[in-house]
Amino acid sequence: MGKTFMPKIRTERELKQIQLEGLQWTVNHVYKNSEFYRKRFDEAGVKPKQIHSLKDIAKLPFTTSKDLQEGYPFPLRSSPFEKIVRIHASSGTTGKRKVLCYTQKDINDWANMFARCYEIAGLTTKDRVQIAVGYGVWTAGVGFQLGVERLGAMAIPIGPGNIDMQCQFLEDFQSTVLCSTASMGILMAEEVEKRGLREKIALKKLIMGSERSSDAQRKKMRELLGVEHVFDIPGLTELYGPGTGLDCIYHEGIHYWADYYILEILNPETLQPVPPGEIGEMVITTLRKEAAPLVRYRARDLTKMIPKRCSCGSILPMHDRLLGRSDDMFIIRAVNIYPGQVDHILSNTQGVGSEYQIHLDRKEDGKDYMTIKVERREGGNSAEDPALAIIIEEAIKKQILVSGKVVIVDYGTLPRSERKSKRVFDNRGV
Repeated sequence: MGKTFMPKIRTERELKQIQLEGLQWTVNHVYKNSEFYRKRFDEAGVKPKQIHSLKDIAKLPFTTSKDLQEGYPFPLRSSPFEKIVRIHASSGTTGKRKVLCYTQKDINDWANMFARCYEIAGLTTKDRVQIAVGYGVWTAGVGFQLGVERLGAMAIPIGPGNIDMQCQFLEDFQSTVLCSTASMGILMAEEVEKRGLREKIALKKLIMGSERSSDAQRKKMRELLGVEHVFDIPGLTELYGPGTGLDCIYHEGIHYWADYYILEILNPETLQPVPPGEIGEMVITTLRKEAAPLVRYRARDLTKMIPKRCSCGSILPMHDRLLGRSDDMFIIRAVNIYPGQVDHILSNTQGVGSEYQIHLDRKEDGKDYMTIKVERREGGNSAEDPALAIIIEEAIKKQILVSGKVVIVDYGTLPRSERKSKRVFDNRGV
């Protein structure tokens, strides 16, 4: 067997020892080298020597995206400029971008983590990987490419959009893997079907991320593209970028690289740990990151730990797919709702397509109203729309405890996106 990027960790005790050593190194490193962290630790009354066990992580202060924006242009910097070889930034649209810097060791670690993702997805040096995500200052394109090259497979760095070229490359280069956002994956699946390319391409796997995707979307991608697997890759610019975890071929949860970072799942309001299997906010502490380490960074992404060992036998723990972000939550008639809850209901409803939109309006009576536009499945009968709408409305009322009007629209009428699809349109403050 060739080189493996999976860690040679046999027991949970070994993993916890690696985590403790990494935590102690990080706390010492940032206290010594970062003015921001030293001030934050002093305010919290905590010194590096007080971290004796993994439980002591609770003594450490939190960091947030606000800290990154206030520290612009080089927030959390804990290495001298001479050691920093690259920066990346988030594609955020509000305020200043979140900028992270990297040392060469950080880049190497990221490449190894990404190669590990490809390895557990079953890729080999014979694969041809078409990379249809954004290049530039964000982490996606260069991250996916870095991992392909570290693994030793062939990278086809096409970037997002340009559907004609994407389809041509799939056919001409016989790409075996496509990497994209979930929205782009759906778009490509529909195009392959429309152009009758399915028998002319060699695609076996789709690796997608950057946004939540539903079971209905995955099923559609598998069927239309004829792929064996659709993998979910989380990606957070602050935590290197994409490549810090992946669901394996058993698809029982997302393995995350716990030898590179500690993941806490906390109640977003109390900031206390939630029981295993309950939904909370991801809070991340890096264990090896030099240039811009994270200490209890509130990622705002919502998920839950999966408290069992995967069928693949890996010692590495798993979290569930992302439900959404704690700041994506919207409130209607005093009920907190995440788009992922609506997504889940639609995925389990026969007769609907994979695209939907949620519209929130405030009428003259001063009350809030929710309308959900849902595409009928391809080839579906419009005569069945009223009955289908009632089924969805009843499921929403029963499961989310709020009323909403469901409007069934023709297949293909909701906009497709090459990047991320906008799901919630809140017109109440306009």
